[in-house]
Amino acid sequence: MDNNAYDLRGRRAEAILAAGATEVLECPAGNAFAALRDFHARQPGWLFGHLAYDLKNETEKLTSSHPDGTGFPDLRFFRPEFLLRLQNDEVSIAATNLTEADARRIYGEIAEETFSSATPQTMPPLKARLSRSEYIASVKALQEHIRKGDCYEVNFCREQFANMKLEDPLAIFLRLNALSPAPFAAYYKTGPQYLLCSSPERFLQKKGDVLISQPIKGTVRRSADATEDAALRESLYQSPKERSENVMVVDLVRNDLARTAVQGSVHVDELFGIYAFPQVYHMISTVSSRLDARFHFSDAIRHAFPMGSMTGAPKLRVMQLIEQYERSRRGLFSGAVGYITPEGDFDFNVVIRSILYNADAACVSFQTGSAITFYADPEKEFEECQLKARALVAALGG
Repeated sequence: MDNNAYDLRGRRAEAILAAGATEVLECPAGNAFAALRDFHARQPGWLFGHLAYDLKNETEKLTSSHPDGTGFPDLRFFRPEFLLRLQNDEVSIAATNLTEADARRIYGEIAEETFSSATPQTMPPLKARLSRSEYIASVKALQEHIRKGDCYEVNFCREQFANMKLEDPLAIFLRLNALSPAPFAAYYKTGPQYLLCSSPERFLQKKGDVLISQPIKGTVRRSADATEDAALRESLYQSPKERSENVMVVDLVRNDLARTAVQGSVHVDELFGIYAFPQVYHMISTVSSRLDARFHFSDAIRHAFPMGSMTGAPKLRVMQLIEQYERSRRGLFSGAVGYITPEGDFDFNVVIRSILYNADAACVSFQTGSAITFYADPEKEFEECQLKARALVAALGG
């Protein structure tokens, strides 16, 4: 996983490569977080893996009944055989019984590695279980729930997919991150399943007893014209709609972190920060807390999962509505990928702006969404979904 420091300005760039698996934990929702805690405690060390959105069925009394073409397990973590870390200008390589000569050989092989820049494949037409008109009708129905007081904000998503074999998933990942560089990008392979991720969002980080979450709510396109680009940025910052969406998710994150925090330690470090990405501007806020010593690191993850930016408020009711109105199982999408250190620190992204691929099923899938509020324009929300999909489609050759 590539990620910047939590200020997102790239001052402490880091990249981590975990390869091979000496031991694997894979389990469905039910007792997954307790299993993760025991897995780490049995042999404290580095763990890498993912938390799928459908772990919501463990954190709350919920179910998932929609089709899922990529089939990622609800939770999967592994102990790596090899671990390479790049921090600033230094590379470290670790493995069991690794000699300095072995480390130098591995580094040399990596330095000489060349990556494919082959022409993108021909992409078949994309399919969707929610057409444009069905999406717009669903948004209007969700707004009626908001009008009645069922909820305040719903993150509503739409899947697009295709039946195709990817000749070189790594090349697609590299194209995607050339088109849309992101601070929490990840290339992740587990069995026949691949995640090609250009996520701009951090779910949750722990360093010592400090927890940091950085929800994104608020998006506007970029322009090649500098004057128009500056105006778009300012329009996002000043937008009452985008601010209301952002502050609602900030309140939700504050509540999630407070469940495991030292009393009085939850703070909003930045509200309505505007950050530039190649395709869009995002409104990002930063919320922090101190983990109470009574709680295990896995408790902090469990109580904050799924992340508020991909659900809405109040969280339980909107997850019920998401299941009612969406037509695809989210699976790894809007879940998290990341790592846990031997000390119990961790860093996890939000799996968005991502291509999911199952090589055995020859299924390529991606989902995009937006925050639905009472004042949302259904047509513009659909356009936002398409904007977020643009780099994904281009990377696939569409």
